Amino acid sequence: MFRLLAEEPLIVSLMLGAMGFGLLYGWLRSGNKSIALAGLVFVALIPLAWFIANQVETDREQIQVLIYTLADAVERNDHDSAVTVIADPELEARARIELQNWTFGLAKVTQINKIRVIEDTYPPQADIEMMVKVKVSGKGTNAIQNVQIPRKLLLTMEKAGDDWLITEYQHLPIIGGPDKYSTYGGGRPAQGN
Repeated sequence: MFRLLAEEPLIVSLMLGAMGFGLLYGWLRSGNKSIALAGLVFVALIPLAWFIANQVETDREQIQVLIYTLADAVERNDHDSAVTVIADPELEARARIELQNWTFGLAKVTQINKIRVIEDTYPPQADIEMMVKVKVSGKGTNAIQNVQIPRKLLLTMEKAGDDWLITEYQHLPIIGGPDKYSTYGGGRPAQGN
């Protein structure tokens, strides 16, 4: 219920409004003052729900803000900022190598399909699946130039103190299996490419 209140205040407001106005309608039909008072309390709780939602930042919201911040850093070709939230030094080195092969003209998160925070692990972990769109130019002589590519990005994150850090990532084509640009842990290219 708390997650619903913190992340979806519109739904909570609609529920409170339905209860409040339902009770006020009941008061109009019966004349019972206690029903009217209960209806007014429900209606008065609507601004409180919005206030609480604005004051509380959940883990899912924190991850979402981080994802958009990282996409902005990639688009600016600011590789240092883009890899600061990677927990493992080997994974950070892999990400740096991958990023340095490309010049980004666009890096946009088009859709976040899933942010699943796993609360019963210590430290808390999260699995994220999102669709991104990048416009890239390769740095080699025969490399692609100014090509817009949609990708599926899978992240595994872990909470360290108040911050979320990336512990694994993989990018894939939108449809189908890995391609020649997809890598698995340790920087190995996908099989058969």
